[in-house]
Amino acid sequence: MSRTPYTSATSQSAKMRKDESFLGRLGGTLGRKKKSKEVSELHEEGKKAINAPMLPPGTDIHPEDTLLEENAERIMLDPTSRENPKFKDMLKVLIDWINSELEEDRIIVKDLEEDCYDGQVLQKLFEKLSGRKLNVAEVTQSEIGQKQKLQTVLEAVNELLRPHGWSIEWSVDSIHSKNLVAIVYLLVALAMHFQAPTRLPEHVSVQVVLVKKREGILQTALVTKELTSTTEMMMGRLERDAFDTLLDHAPDKLNVVKTSLITFVNKHLNKLNLEVTELESQFADGVYLILLMGLLEDYFVPLYSFFLTPESFEQKVHNVAFAFELMQDAGLKKPKARPEGSL
Repeated sequence: MSRTPYTSATSQSAKMRKDESFLGRLGGTLGRKKKSKEVSELHEEGKKAINAPMLPPGTDIHPEDTLLEENAERIMLDPTSRENPKFKDMLKVLIDWINSELEEDRIIVKDLEEDCYDGQVLQKLFEKLSGRKLNVAEVTQSEIGQKQKLQTVLEAVNELLRPHGWSIEWSVDSIHSKNLVAIVYLLVALAMHFQAPTRLPEHVSVQVVLVKKREGILQTALVTKELTSTTEMMMGRLERDAFDTLLDHAPDKLNVVKTSLITFVNKHLNKLNLEVTELESQFADGVYLILLMGLLEDYFVPLYSFFLTPESFEQKVHNVAFAFELMQDAGLKKPKARPEGSL
């Protein structure tokens, strides 16, 4: 008597019960996952509903911008401000200035966010401007190493700028996270403190998105940040020179000093059949200053090195900046004045 049919039927029945049990468990698992996903989506929709009215149009909140501790906040540049012509002009001015300062180091900056975040450029720039060597590793690839370098650089910067009344609008985290507003604040402060031979655009303001975390919920607001004011107000932070002091305390003696300077200048410029009668206007474009340096140092300044009859503002700035270079080559200290400040 064969038992095969019975065994086969029993085995098939057991397999069906097993499959039903597995499908049941699978259905329960899928059901729980679906329900959990729905709850999660509902929670996210609730957060978005709360935050949406405060979120500026066209602003993208990236995932890393939401990873905030409770009561922490983060600032991001509003997209409309990024396209502001005056702001874009400021970025170009700052980039050109940095590249001019670091030309000897063969460092070329093309993008402030991508080139300044790791501390390498900021280190070289600060060392060049201050004449102070920082004790940091030359090359750092790791995030920890980059932040350590930034920490050292920013401590030196803050130590230098804070006593002069600068508001510290940057931090290690903001610079390393490529916060363009923080980077620009830092560079503007350095440019003004060290009297960079460039003209920063006046009245540059940007709108930033301020993201805060309160009770686990992200809150956003639009805030206006002023990056530069007028040249006069920004220059007011700089150290006053002897002529400022003379003008404040003995204005009657200023004309005596000017007369003496004119006599000295003409003693040399007369050799070229040139004469100065008014210092402010005749030295403003840099031509007489360049020629005077050549006469005092006894060399001929090639005419292709400067604009003999400058017409544009840029050409005049070039002349004055070139004259300053000749002064430094002669062993004089770097002038406190800015080339464009004479125009």
